[in-house]
Amino acid sequence: MRTAFEAWAQREGHITRRREDKPEEYLVYETQRRWVIWQAALTHGAKAAAEAPSKFAKEPQAAAVTQDEAAVRNRVLNEVLDAFSELDEAAGMEGVLKVIQGLKKKQKDVAEAKA
Repeated sequence: MRTAFEAWAQREGHITRRREDKPEEYLVYETQRRWVIWQAALTHGAKAAAEAPSKFAKEPQAAAVTQDEAAVRNRVLNEVLDAFSELDEAAGMEGVLKVIQGLKKKQKDVAEAKA
């Protein structure tokens, strides 16, 4: 999981050097913050997959992720990270919930516009 994150972070121009005194943490705060968000997103995805296994079940001969799918995933991840970057450090949990609600509202608006 960390290898995938570091590959993505380097492509996006982030510094992935780790602290010498705490090798599990990144030297640059922004990279560390994105690592925490990355882990939270994967944990959330794993919980969703566990709750609805048939929805996320892989087909026996599942194709590899296409470039289009990878681009969409990258775009969505960047949208989430941008939304969280606008958070004030003093906002706390209320700020996080406000960002999540804003993302859900944006997603709902887009879905309604397509319908």
